[in-house]
Amino acid sequence: MSYLWQEFNIKTFSAETLVFRDGVFIPELSDYKNIEISENNINIKESSILPIHIIYIGEIAGNFDININIYAENTKIFMTNKTIAKKPAFLNIFVKNYGENSVFDGQIIIQNHKNLKIDVKGEHFSKNTGILIKTKVMAYENSDTELNGYAIINKDLKDCDSNISFSVMADKNTKIKLKPTQYIKSIPLNATHSASLYNPNQNQINYLSESGLSSNEIQELLKEAFLSQE
Repeated sequence: MSYLWQEFNIKTFSAETLVFRDGVFIPELSDYKNIEISENNINIKESSILPIHIIYIGEIAGNFDININIYAENTKIFMTNKTIAKKPAFLNIFVKNYGENSVFDGQIIIQNHKNLKIDVKGEHFSKNTGILIKTKVMAYENSDTELNGYAIINKDLKDCDSNISFSVMADKNTKIKLKPTQYIKSIPLNATHSASLYNPNQNQINYLSESGLSSNEIQELLKEAFLSQE
């Protein structure tokens, strides 16, 4: 799976993998066991010694749902989503964690050239569960981006770890709407929710300018650094 690194700068590791390209599951690039895949639903029912790595690459358009249901205990699940929206798109990601001591760790990186709305929902149904989702959007000129985050920890669930965060770097003439929301009904181990706009500082721009880069080259380099930063 080295092409994922070469084309999309995605790190792969020893794991049970599920690869989706342009929203379509690619079984020949995947190595998964004991995982049910039905349309947009991924059901993880049995514990895994190896981590599970869910990978989305390519372009998205229209309504695009990702529903991940975790029933397995003591399992680590990672998701890497590196996609591009060149047409209007609505992305709904809903993670439900029922598996005690299981952690979902997702990284979403999207380049938005048009109109993009993302709803990220993480809901805890068992104690000692983790749902950590970082969303990063590069909003290009004249684009419209709306990011909604919902973190839910239900009653009587101790030591849950919740982190849903948004970060956006925007070109000029863009519309940005960020709405983080939390529904915390139990005392968590951690509950973090954040939304931020990234702007390069003048020292960075001056340093790159003094290195002989043009204004366009500086902008492209800053965008690349923002998108690749973990």
